[in-house]
Amino acid sequence: MKTAKWNRKLHRWGAVFVALPVIIVIVTGVLLQFKKQSDWIQPPTITGTAGELTVSFDRILEIARTVPEAGVTTWDDIDRLDVRPGKGIVKVRCKNRREVQIDTANGEVLQVSVRRSDLIESIHDGSFFFEGAKVWVFFPAALILTGLWGTGLYLFIRPYIAKRGRSKG
Repeated sequence: MKTAKWNRKLHRWGAVFVALPVIIVIVTGVLLQFKKQSDWIQPPTITGTAGELTVSFDRILEIARTVPEAGVTTWDDIDRLDVRPGKGIVKVRCKNRREVQIDTANGEVLQVSVRRSDLIESIHDGSFFFEGAKVWVFFPAALILTGLWGTGLYLFIRPYIAKRGRSKG
């Protein structure tokens, strides 16, 4: 089989294989570009009372328990804490995708919101779908996409190279 024909066939089937993972990465990537500008994607950070971190971790858990939407009963219900000393807050990121922002000086709940950016990021990198999706679907799709770029570039340049060869001979 000629190289050009093999190249086109590889290019065509590669495009079919990577279509879904690539569209997922593109759409979620576009959404993530706007996460700081969109309160729907990621809640804005509220500034608390400036000062020392006087609220203990035990108190943070107590406060989070008082917020029904957070669904917090133990530390197991919390994904992570994001402490922002300069802004005077701690963000309690719950496993149910809720975020509770607490003032680090007085323990006041400043905001309770849905945080969609983590969900969008997990879809973007493939981990949302199943444990091995990053390695077994999205990584091969990235390699094939790189190959598509190379074969597409070759298919684009080839006529110019052929034309140049004909004009010299």
